[in-house]
Amino acid sequence: MKRWLEKLGSVAGLVFVFVLFALLQPAKFPTADNLQIMLLQTAVVGTAALGMTVVIISGGIDLSVGSVVALSTVTIALLLNRGAPPLVAACGGVVAGGICGLLIGLIITRAKLPPFIVTLGMWGALRGAAKGLANEQIIVTPNTWLNRLLNTPADEQKWMLLPPGVWMMLLLALLVGGMLRYTRWGRHIFAVGSNELTARLCGVPVERTKVMVYILGSGFAALAGVLQFSYLTVGDPTTATGMELDVIAAVVIGGASLSGGEGSTFGSLVGALIMTVVGNGCTKMEFPNWVQEIVTGVIILVAVVLDRLRHRKTD
Repeated sequence: MKRWLEKLGSVAGLVFVFVLFALLQPAKFPTADNLQIMLLQTAVVGTAALGMTVVIISGGIDLSVGSVVALSTVTIALLLNRGAPPLVAACGGVVAGGICGLLIGLIITRAKLPPFIVTLGMWGALRGAAKGLANEQIIVTPNTWLNRLLNTPADEQKWMLLPPGVWMMLLLALLVGGMLRYTRWGRHIFAVGSNELTARLCGVPVERTKVMVYILGSGFAALAGVLQFSYLTVGDPTTATGMELDVIAAVVIGGASLSGGEGSTFGSLVGALIMTVVGNGCTKMEFPNWVQEIVTGVIILVAVVLDRLRHRKTD
């Protein structure tokens, strides 16, 4: 019952912000075209939030998400320009993200460094790597089916209802949710996040679990990079700047605890929708970027405060 109340709380927040902007901008906000735009924007943040959900449940944090997204778009563009098939290029971008996660996990577990420090350092290093590989410029690529993952379905594909990229996000959410709920590894992730010492005493392979968690987290960030590439249709080393804040906020708003041991894919997707609705609503209200950044920061602070209050009541 407590879990469902928390989920309904995030859904109520989504309904509130949607109705608020619909009342403030009835001619621009609640339109079919704008709803589709918000779904497309949510696909990128929501996919990255699925990986961040696993990381935060394990008691970690990853500040390098935006840089991994940028590196993924650059990797895909470079492979396409070298003649690689689109599927191979997309897989190359995901593999690049997985390697980044492996490096992060090994540094955290072997050097015993805090995830915040390690991922903050990787945030700058991976962004620099993306810019270096792209020679600090946008990489234009030939048109392939990767460019249509977030396109409105054509007339002969109306049965799909939603773009392929949105369906991909929903399918991945089901897979990650099932993994967390029904597999031994999912229970290990919750155990490590709840109490690492107790998990170790119970025989949970803590170091291996942490490494796999960061591989998964960066892999999903790279998948978000595939969708970002489809949205931009170019490899951009400067894209997704600050996206890590939206992703972390989405996961925390969705009910995950920054202390670890709590979280769900459903809540994270609802949180991603809230962040998208807020950003889109601010744009429709013609607020400047600095106002949108303040609103995002306030949402993060409120989500963290609510998380702390929830845990005080539990204690």
